[in-house]
Amino acid sequence: MFFIREALRAARAAVRAVAPKPAVVAGVLVVAVSVSACGSSGGGSASGSSSKAASGASASGLHGKTVTIVSVANSNPWAAVYNSTITNYLQSRGATVHLLASNDPAAQVQLLNNAVAQHPDLVFLEALDSKAVAPAIAKAKAAGVTIVNTDGPADPAVASGLHQVLSDNRQLGAFAAENLVQGLQEEHRTSANIGLITGTAAMLVTQDRLKGFYSVMRKHPQYKVVATEDGNWDPVKSGQEATQLLSKYGQTGLQGMWGMADYQAVPIVTAAKQAGIPIGVKHNGLIITGSNCFKIGINAIKSGEMFGTATEDPGTISLQAAQYGAALLEGKKVPLTETVQEHRVDPSTLAQYEAQCSKA
Repeated sequence: MFFIREALRAARAAVRAVAPKPAVVAGVLVVAVSVSACGSSGGGSASGSSSKAASGASASGLHGKTVTIVSVANSNPWAAVYNSTITNYLQSRGATVHLLASNDPAAQVQLLNNAVAQHPDLVFLEALDSKAVAPAIAKAKAAGVTIVNTDGPADPAVASGLHQVLSDNRQLGAFAAENLVQGLQEEHRTSANIGLITGTAAMLVTQDRLKGFYSVMRKHPQYKVVATEDGNWDPVKSGQEATQLLSKYGQTGLQGMWGMADYQAVPIVTAAKQAGIPIGVKHNGLIITGSNCFKIGINAIKSGEMFGTATEDPGTISLQAAQYGAALLEGKKVPLTETVQEHRVDPSTLAQYEAQCSKA
């Protein structure tokens, strides 16, 4: 688990460098960071991936504004970068930012309700369970509190008129499938069994990635998914599940595996090594792909232990979301939905995306 410990240590160090030490109360991370917030909301209905409107925001433009980030706790390495990037961007422009975060979906709902009750000018939401937070989003709308939903789409019941900055999750799932198919074909396999360790099953992010994944896999029926486990975006749990799956299927029972984030895929690498299972095309071994690219994933691709990954790095989406939110706070017109452009990463494109994918 060396890589996982290093990923968590690096993420926490990044947050500590820019924010006060968080206080943990009843399993909920609550961080108050000096920045500012107020809530003018832009119009528009077109989808796009620009987020350029606020790139030149002045430091004085957000003074007096209050922003609350309702997110996943910093113990999740993706969330740690997401939280700190939005905080730093808005703080540098004079806003006051409060971070409310938890790894528990029910606790996160309560945090969102608490945030809405404080009437900040803007709320950024990285939801663990889109359906669970839908009533709180409805309350925010009724109270006139502007929410920017990020990453995964909001529940359809509350999506109308909601500001969103979204990952292209179906594309990310398709890229994972393409990586697996390419790796298996390079090994000249005419059949294969595949295991999946996903993010939180209740999240629309996870569900959309699976839809994209199967849209590709249906074209390759010789490669079959035989096991799907909910890793809950947790590297430790993902490692445990990888160990169990590889034990269940034995040395030759699985030929491909997808960890939905790089920090879920690297534990698969570790588990395979511990089980004495060959990995990578070079050894005609287990083909492993990730998503949500991280430096640990990039290093694993370089070493031949992972075949590929995809972007949706936390730095890119969080910066785009922060710029979008700044534009709202400044009263600028923005589309209701922006979608982040994603890219497939494999050995042939590794150099092109290494820098982007190595910020966390």
